[in-house]
Amino acid sequence: MSASQKIAGLRVLKVKCHSGFWWGERTLFHGEGLDISHSVFRDGESPLKESRDVKLHDSSFEWKYPLWYTRQAEVRGGELLDTARSGIWYTHGIAMTDTLIAAPKTFRRSSDITLNHVSMPNAQETLWTCEHVAMSDVQANGDYFGMNSGNVKAERFRLNGSYAFDGGHDIEVSDSTLLSKDAFWNCENVTVRDSTIIGEYLGWNSKNLTFVNCTIESLQGLCYIDNLVMRGCRLINTTLAFEYSTVDAEIEGSIDSVMNPTAGRIQCAGIDELIMEPNRVDPSRTTIITQQH
Repeated sequence: MSASQKIAGLRVLKVKCHSGFWWGERTLFHGEGLDISHSVFRDGESPLKESRDVKLHDSSFEWKYPLWYTRQAEVRGGELLDTARSGIWYTHGIAMTDTLIAAPKTFRRSSDITLNHVSMPNAQETLWTCEHVAMSDVQANGDYFGMNSGNVKAERFRLNGSYAFDGGHDIEVSDSTLLSKDAFWNCENVTVRDSTIIGEYLGWNSKNLTFVNCTIESLQGLCYIDNLVMRGCRLINTTLAFEYSTVDAEIEGSIDSVMNPTAGRIQCAGIDELIMEPNRVDPSRTTIITQQH
């Protein structure tokens, strides 16, 4: 690329590049209408900071902050290497397909994010305080995924990492698997369908959580919840459930143990251990229906 295109602060318009090699800080700062493919960005922070209407195909980012304050970006193929940390912050309107994000702390205070066939093997502290997110066929590995994010829809999502979606709101998850301790804490308006969740202390301190046709394994899970709804779910190796929660639950099979629900209805095949302490809750406010005699 020419030296003039590397001047920090230069406004770059309508660049089309094939098999390019970009270096230097703010290489394409404030660029508009960019169409870049088969290129490598390295040795310089914020190469596309404050860009607009960007198309990136089969390109690699090797350094920090590649897409900050960007508006309307389309990314197909390619990768953000581990060194492209904190890669997409304050960006609004980005779609990524068939992309590898190997860097942590991607997506922060951003909105209108679409991820399709995206792999995030190092997703520590990823997708924080973001709005309007659609994920399909996404795999992520890392703690604190989705913290304080809202209006999230995820299908065929695979997560291995604790503390997922802490503080989130208006979240829909379907056909997914979450291996996540302390998932959905401090949340509001969450619906999970046709999914598997394995991890301790599921859903504490949340409001309006709904699980439909889910398989759940959770030590002392589903506690301190205001308006917990469960339909056709299976609680496998789940103990001390529902403490201080208001519950409307229809469970397939038995529950290992239930402890001090605040109010509501629990229907299941049986409860191996039921703990109701009158000095802590009013047992008359909870109806329990089982097939046990």
